[in-house]
Amino acid sequence: MSSSHTQIRVSNRVKRILDRRRRADESYSDFLERVLTDTPTDSRIDLESEARSDHVSLHRKRAKLRRNTRMWRLTTDDTDTDK
Repeated sequence: MSSSHTQIRVSNRVKRILDRRRRADESYSDFLERVLTDTPTDSRIDLESEARSDHVSLHRKRAKLRRNTRMWRLTTDDTDTDK
């Protein structure tokens, strides 16, 4: 590979996806070349499913936070009425 030092900006989410899929001994350039020369439909399907799973994960975290907040309010309301 050539040693061009061109940089590209990616979001944190994209960086996490790249890091999960990149082999330990593989540079980002080698990894991107490998992924982009694979069958395009396979790569696109994988990326779409990861995007969906990230969305589901975020939704679950938000729901858990809402549940915990409701439970905290319920328990503090119970203790306030005993006084």
